[in-house]
Amino acid sequence: MNTLTSNITPPLSADRASEIAQSLDLRALPADFLNNPYPVYAALRETEPFKRMSDGSYFLTRHADLVAVYRDAKVFSSDKQVEFGPKYNHAPFNEPPFTTAGGVAPLFEHHTNSLVFNDAPRHTRVRRLIMGALTRRAIEAMEPGLVQLVDGLLDRLQERGGGDLIEDFASAIPVEIIGNLLDVPHADREPLRGWSLAILGALEPALTPEQEALGNRSVNEFLAYLRELVAQRRQHPGDPEHDVLTRLIQGEKDGETSGDALSEVELLQNCVFLLNAGHETTTNLIGNALITLQEWPEQLKQLQADLKDATSEDDRAHILGLAVDEFLRFESSNQLGNRRALQATQVNGVDLPAGALVTLCIGAANRDPAVYDQPEQLNLRRTGNKHLAFGFGVHQCAGLSLARLEGRIAIGRFLQRFPDYQLTQTPLRGGRARFRGFLNAPFHTV
Repeated sequence: MNTLTSNITPPLSADRASEIAQSLDLRALPADFLNNPYPVYAALRETEPFKRMSDGSYFLTRHADLVAVYRDAKVFSSDKQVEFGPKYNHAPFNEPPFTTAGGVAPLFEHHTNSLVFNDAPRHTRVRRLIMGALTRRAIEAMEPGLVQLVDGLLDRLQERGGGDLIEDFASAIPVEIIGNLLDVPHADREPLRGWSLAILGALEPALTPEQEALGNRSVNEFLAYLRELVAQRRQHPGDPEHDVLTRLIQGEKDGETSGDALSEVELLQNCVFLLNAGHETTTNLIGNALITLQEWPEQLKQLQADLKDATSEDDRAHILGLAVDEFLRFESSNQLGNRRALQATQVNGVDLPAGALVTLCIGAANRDPAVYDQPEQLNLRRTGNKHLAFGFGVHQCAGLSLARLEGRIAIGRFLQRFPDYQLTQTPLRGGRARFRGFLNAPFHTV
């Protein structure tokens, strides 16, 4: 490993990891934690797996504990009305010009209406509509277009002899795929990444007033655009088997009933959610994978050899599938989740009071030695990978099959085209705790 790649994830001493773990405050995280949180997570798993935070919430780091919480959706709520009220719904953002008189802050309205932050039956109804357009057959039908998109991006990188792994490749893929799912005109897609970064960035534990203002403005701009798009789609519907927006507009019509039809607020806010969730996490999956391979050159060499030795497309897909799941485990795009206990309960023998706020540390659970052999090692041949990068249970990511397909195609074809690619600068991390990824990563094709 050269100096450039050794600086991507700087080592953290055991003493420093212990120091951060003892005083962990998600609202004031030091830069060395954001660069490499995993030694801190290891210290917490060993000493305080149910860490009581200064705000009274609980920070969970063991795989078994996260699974137990994910499984019990009746006790552990995903609804965020309680938590997000003080976080978002305050002056000046719940007042004009951000919203109408007597209204709520745009970020509060968005995040409390999106699929991921709701419980049954609302969550069930919206998820069913989305999943109807993400069947195995529908996803398989996307593959030729995805291959064409990726190859076009690789052609442009080859012509230039390199570029940026994030801006010119990783981020360009999911925005097109989700844009296609909702049939967003190509000419309208340029602002989507900026809106997504601002809205999802507002989910971080700590926000500056500038970040909060940008997030609220981004919600409003996104909604203004979507209102026009929805009006056009109502007049000219697409095929609900493939066009998710048309499907959400129409609802599931069984016989003469349409009980699953969404309200206007639900419709618009879940379109925002789909474009954001499908974009940011997949960008991070692809970007994290290609950068991590530069940190683990022996794994890069092994993966390339395995792909070269593959005797069929099915073999190649299997090899890349194992690799994608290991990238998701090792550097989860989404590191943190949250739940609220609706009643007093126990998790693996630990008492939690009613109303307890729980942070689920996915990044820590995915390196739990109780579940994984040599969890701090990247092993692209790892099988039986029970990572929690997509969550677990009823709230497991609705687009996980699509994300895996994007990862396999993007990473596989990139390595096939540029087997000797090298970074030219140390990649710039996003500096966030919840969503782990990079803002840019210049490279040349060699």
